[in-house]
Amino acid sequence: MSETDFSQQPVNTHTKGLGPLRAGARMGDIREQGWNILREDVSLPVAVLLEERIEHNLAWMREFIQRYQLKLAPHGKTTMSPELYQMQLEFGAWGITLATPPQVSAAFAHGVRKIIMANQLVGKGNMAIIAGLMRADTAFDFTCIVDSAENADALGHYFSSNQLKLRVMFEYGIAGGRTGIRTEQQEADVLAAVKRWPQSLALVGVELYEGVSNDEAVIRGFLRHVMARTEALAEAGEFAEPRVILTGAGSAWFDVVAEELTRKETHLDAEKRYTLDIILRSGCYVTHDVGAYQAALERMQTSNPVAREMNSSLQPALQVWAAVRSLPEPGRAIIALGKRDAGYDAGYPKAAGHFRPRSATQAGYTTVVPAPDDWKVFAMMDQHAFMSIPEGADLKVGDMLVFDICHPCLTFDKWRHLLLVNEQWDVTGAVTTWF
Repeated sequence: MSETDFSQQPVNTHTKGLGPLRAGARMGDIREQGWNILREDVSLPVAVLLEERIEHNLAWMREFIQRYQLKLAPHGKTTMSPELYQMQLEFGAWGITLATPPQVSAAFAHGVRKIIMANQLVGKGNMAIIAGLMRADTAFDFTCIVDSAENADALGHYFSSNQLKLRVMFEYGIAGGRTGIRTEQQEADVLAAVKRWPQSLALVGVELYEGVSNDEAVIRGFLRHVMARTEALAEAGEFAEPRVILTGAGSAWFDVVAEELTRKETHLDAEKRYTLDIILRSGCYVTHDVGAYQAALERMQTSNPVAREMNSSLQPALQVWAAVRSLPEPGRAIIALGKRDAGYDAGYPKAAGHFRPRSATQAGYTTVVPAPDDWKVFAMMDQHAFMSIPEGADLKVGDMLVFDICHPCLTFDKWRHLLLVNEQWDVTGAVTTWF
């Protein structure tokens, strides 16, 4: 990734979760404002990234990958943030995974040059975006996936007419799941289609996504099947390059993927003509969460020897601060935090901390105190969260609550800027989100 000077990018001063900024402010100006969350220097609600935890998580995954001798192309759709991509690459990521051509274009514009698009490239408009990037920089290392002869033929025709060669990978899928080749006949049909376009298509590897299943036995069986098919294709000389990509892993089962894909020798035949580049694509590790990914981590630390030996764990690093808006009746608090501010598909935000800011009418707190376990969000609307509290709870209108998040992807999706904070809640910078 070429270095991008994010400090010079303009700030959208009309979006939420910022303090007062002059017109024309740049991202680098945010650090200079001296804002502190607890002093109410920024508008609530505000999404924050705890910088010490971000760095911890980046280092944790770097060690995990190194211990398995794998590569990492974290899924960029998790954060949608080029600043975080740069951090991930600085901590040893091989490249970035993305889901759509516009996402690829945004990452390319910010210097990312090694990209796996873990989706089929379908439609002339989408193909044109990728072709334009390939022309813009011949060093652009781009790979997408195919699982049908129809798509392979469409790609072959388009890129042939543009005198470009597209690198593709077969995708294999689980029956009843999402995309991907299911049968030997489908595989044969896709292979034949790729071979019809030697001037414009190059088969360079195999991709899978195991996260459509929650059954570990099914996942392990699927991974072994894909490994066997990769070996068979390699032994038959079907790959166009001597280094064959084998890539998988969402954020819930990446330890199982690492275990299964490293069971065999990396050389695929006796003559050692092919070598596997095994690339994991987990994205949510950078911020982690307190929902499904926390449950996955607990399973991992019980069953995965590498995770156990590392003697540390990922930490939730994405939080949202919000104010108590109303206490309309006993046992109920209304929080100024809604579906437009935090993901809720995998579980409601969980109150983690409570702070009473100083004012003319309140003594205030000197530090953030843990929120009681029985303060629970049970419903959300666009701009409101409904929280149950015990009668007589020490909570006042204007108090501040910090929430941990379940499923970070759909929280990042709701913010154009997220503030970086240190352990004292000083704002030390910000990151942007795109697409």
